[in-house]
Amino acid sequence: MTPERRQELVLLRRARDLIDRRFAEPLDVPAIAASVHLSAAHFSRRFRAVYGESPYQYLMTRRIERACALLRGGASVTDACMRVGCTSLGSFSSRFSEVVGMTPSAYRAAAHPAEALMPDCTARLVTRRRAGRNREADRSSAA
Repeated sequence: MTPERRQELVLLRRARDLIDRRFAEPLDVPAIAASVHLSAAHFSRRFRAVYGESPYQYLMTRRIERACALLRGGASVTDACMRVGCTSLGSFSSRFSEVVGMTPSAYRAAAHPAEALMPDCTARLVTRRRAGRNREADRSSAA
């Protein structure tokens, strides 16, 4: 791996960590890209190439995962939507259904006995619908 490639991966990890820490705040791709001193277009292309989804998709996935924990805890759909940083209940519900496979209301009403007993970080891995998103991890384990 070249030093330039290694530095790019460090920057992309910093951006991903920023998204993970500040998912509930108003974030947009240009602001995230600026935090790691990359142009928005280049950042988006490289982020997708490494992590398998755009920075916005990654941000929304983090928000949906946190919303799942809130809904399991009894929060209303609207409250969960607002607490994770979404401003549109419609787009939140659409993305939630896409990631989880059911509407937020159906998820809230469903029983989650196994997920309730495990930490949120483990529940995220178990309940995630699509696999193989983290191409960076796949590449490093193959090396």
